This record gives sequence, C-alpha cells and structure tokens, in this order.
Amino acid sequence: MEYQARYITEDIKLSSYEDKFFKSDIMFDQHMLVWFLSGETKIIQADATYFFGKGDIFLIPRNQLATIINYPKDGQPHKTVVMHLSVERLRDFYASRKIKSMPLKSQKIYSFNNHPLLESCLASLIPYFDMKDIPEDIASIKITEAISILRTLDKEIDHVLANFEEPGKINLVDYMEKNFMFNLPMEKFGYLTGRSLTTFKRDFKKAFSMTPQRWLTQKRLELAYYQLTEKKKKPLDVCYEVGFENLSHFSFAFKKQFGFAPSYLTDKDVSH
Repeated sequence: MEYQARYITEDIKLSSYEDKFFKSDIMFDQHMLVWFLSGETKIIQADATYFFGKGDIFLIPRNQLATIINYPKDGQPHKTVVMHLSVERLRDFYASRKIKSMPLKSQKIYSFNNHPLLESCLASLIPYFDMKDIPEDIASIKITEAISILRTLDKEIDHVLANFEEPGKINLVDYMEKNFMFNLPMEKFGYLTGRSLTTFKRDFKKAFSMTPQRWLTQKRLELAYYQLTEKKKKPLDVCYEVGFENLSHFSFAFKKQFGFAPSYLTDKDVSH
C-alpha cells in the first residue's frame, strides 16, 4: 500500500505513506500546518535542511521551494495531519483586523515543537476522519482556531499569513543560482521570478546562453560531484537532494558528464 489520504474537507487531511520513502519537489500554493503522528520527514531548501518526526508541528509558508522526503520509521508509516491555510480563508480572517503587510525578510519553516495548544487543536481533528456526516462548519472553526493559536505563539506570524502579494519580477540569475536543485516545471520557475513561461525562457537564454533544462542538468551534476567528493554522501541521497527523480537517470547523466558512475567516487576515494 503506497499512499492514503482521508479528508474532513479539501483543506484538512490525514496523510499516510507506507512505502520505503516518498520524495517530491514542491512549491506550496498555500500555507501548510503539519502535525506528525509517525514517521520522519527531511525538508531541503536552498539554504537550510530540516528534520521532523513524531510529535513535531511546523508551518510551511506558501510560494517556497522545497525537496521533501518522507520516510516510515520504527515500523510505523509516515502519517501526518495536514491543514491548508488558503489565501482565501486568510483574507476572510484578516478582513476585520488592521494588519500592515510587510515584505518577508526570509523564507523559512516555522517550528512549534510539540506545543500543547496546537497539538490539542490538531488532535481534536482525529475523530472526524472516521465520520461520514461531518458538521459543515467544523473545518472553518478548527482552521480559525489554529490561526489564532499561531498568532499567539509567534507575534511575527501575521507578516507571513497576512501577506497576499504574488511574486514580482526579480533577478533571474540570482534566483536560479540559488534554487536550481528543485525539479519543478518551467512554468513554476517563471511564476516565482515574476515572468510568463515565454518571458522566462527568453530571459534565461539571454542570461545563461543555453536552455533552462541543459543549464539545470549541468548545475545539478556539478553539485552532485561536490556532494559525493567533499561531503562523502551516498549516491542515492545525492540523487534526490540535487534534483533528479531516480537513481538510474542520475547515474546515466552523471556518467555521461564525468565518464564514470557516481558509485565510483564512493567505492574509490577519488577527489580529482
């Protein structure tokens, strides 16, 4: 059995992965509040890596790039309660509150370390996943409760939740140099840099003198070589962390670029 999800509404789900692991590169369209019941997650961003496990609660803001790797642990599946805080619902919440939107200083994941108020709020959702007839307003009540608790725990969280701006046009070179390891469609990269797909491809070719896909593959292989030789990481870990979807594709591309398989660097302590 691979993946199961049970929903109270489309914004609140109980998610379970029972395979060895599940990996995805994601740009979150909505804020996500996550409570871990079992398993482990590794989240890799451009400038930080996070590990979360049983009991942890964290918030992933929208429009952030991340590689997420979910693992079962201790014989238990990777299981989480996930609450989406959509822009529409947040607009309604903040409509009567005078909050001045401020530019975000940094993109980060907010951890709330087993906080009893949040845990109580999210734990109260569990019985509803087994019900057929759910009160229509229960999701709205619970999401409003969660937002109120988040605002109590972090006085700066309004700057995240009440920021409804879409990405503006930014420096393409700086952004791609920082985020090339995320395997997303070109349309998403265009959106996050404030461009249409056509404009993104045109500006990219002008900046890098090659197509996005060729440049991305080259950068990912260069990072992979560094991770293997300097960080002494395993090929399987490197494969997923630098933006490849599977080990066979990574090995093929790596050998084509460097003349030997990634495993050669771990079998032989080569550093040329």
